[in-house]
Amino acid sequence: MQMNEFQQNCYDIVTDPNLSPKQKANLLALAAENNLPYVDLDSETQNALNERVICDMYEGHAPYKPRYVLPDYAKFLKQGSEYLELEPAKNFDDAINMLTIAYHHVPSVTGMPVYLGCLDQVLLPYVGDLTEDELYQRLRHFWIMLDRNLPDAFMHANIGPYDNIICRLILRIDRELKQVAPNLTFIYDEDITPEALLSVAIENICETAKPHIANNKMIKKDFDEKGYGVVSCYNSLPIAGGGSTLSRINLKEVAQRSKNIEDFLQNSLPLYCQLQLNLIKARSAFLFEKSNFFQNSFLIKEGLIDANRFAPMFGIYAMAEAVNILQEKSGLSGRYGQDEDANELATTISKQLADFVETHDIKYAWKGKAMLHAQSGISTDRGATPGLRIPYGHEPDPVTHIMALFKHHHYYTSGISDILTIDETIKNNPSALLQICKAAFKFGFREFTANISGNDLVRVTGYMVRLSDIKKYKEEGSRINTTFLGSEAAQDTVNNSYLCRTPRVISHEQVMGNR
Repeated sequence: MQMNEFQQNCYDIVTDPNLSPKQKANLLALAAENNLPYVDLDSETQNALNERVICDMYEGHAPYKPRYVLPDYAKFLKQGSEYLELEPAKNFDDAINMLTIAYHHVPSVTGMPVYLGCLDQVLLPYVGDLTEDELYQRLRHFWIMLDRNLPDAFMHANIGPYDNIICRLILRIDRELKQVAPNLTFIYDEDITPEALLSVAIENICETAKPHIANNKMIKKDFDEKGYGVVSCYNSLPIAGGGSTLSRINLKEVAQRSKNIEDFLQNSLPLYCQLQLNLIKARSAFLFEKSNFFQNSFLIKEGLIDANRFAPMFGIYAMAEAVNILQEKSGLSGRYGQDEDANELATTISKQLADFVETHDIKYAWKGKAMLHAQSGISTDRGATPGLRIPYGHEPDPVTHIMALFKHHHYYTSGISDILTIDETIKNNPSALLQICKAAFKFGFREFTANISGNDLVRVTGYMVRLSDIKKYKEEGSRINTTFLGSEAAQDTVNNSYLCRTPRVISHEQVMGNR
């Protein structure tokens, strides 16, 4: 039987021996969406998309749900839900049960929730007279349920910045179970969070590469009184809102199309920024005007999200390659992450990107603007370093690394992250990692993330994978949806693979010099 391209694609999915029925259903749904005509684009924008100078992150041809949704879970527990036929939570068991139900009805680009809430703040009102051991047992079962029923590494929980029993128990449980899901961010605020609690989070990183640590004093300035959540990899977005869509510019491709630094800054970059803005506007218009999500979702009707609190994300990646190409075209020898002039060029590019976003209004956007984002790469990227990271295998020592990048962080309001890969000897001296984290925040890092060599759990771009799962994926598949992404990412042995990262030792001199 002859099959057309769409049918062949669907047939390949249903006969794939490494996919579960649920994984096949998700991929078939995406294939069906991508068989529709693409949202209307002008020819120049369409050509830039076809050439992947700009990229739609393969969200689908006709977006019918926002990319990232951050419901107000505290409000949900307090008021209950008419749609889900749930009364307001009266105790801790009610709260856990209601969250378990709600998560299955929160859409995202992955088909699973990317935001589970700031769980300690959401659950604390329902602790009542439960003992620590009783809370531990309930939370441990809850944590296992999340990994088994929602096996996706983009699913993300937040805790902190306040010290409390729920926060400490989640850290304890996450360290014990060493699960891929959920991803975890610890929100740290030097004016609120005791150093003893930060130390616990750092010790967890040494064992599990989790949590991310978010610099609350810096991030909260970009949001309002409702606050923000850190979702998916490391994306900061408004609570009761989210990210409507994410497009990204491949700065390497823009640099290759430029004559020199001046041509890049004056002509090529402004052009592709405008084309990306065209793409964002077209995709946003379809989502808000034609998909009916914001007209019909119970999340809107029950006040758990607000259409006006969604922002499109204006992403970029491959800064390292772009700077190095422009340096060569301009007859300069310095390289990104290593040379002061090259690093200053990168800062100039970031500022120009931020200025573009700030000076261009968007109809369907929180505060009328997109949010600049250092996009952390996707598994099929080849020869392009995620976001603003220093190419793997070329990283300097941790302090030099931080000093090379900190100037960028305040520009990227919806997220920028680096991953410091640290030698496993740090487990003998976690206080050194704590001091490096605090130094990074002092200089202006928005988030701090570390992988520890020798651990099974590692971060690929921003999500978690287990190396042991990757090794057996091609023979056995995986119950975790994102394992295949880690397997794909490992294939790039030049730029995008965690296999190329260089573990670095944090010396006593580095720690003392940054106190």
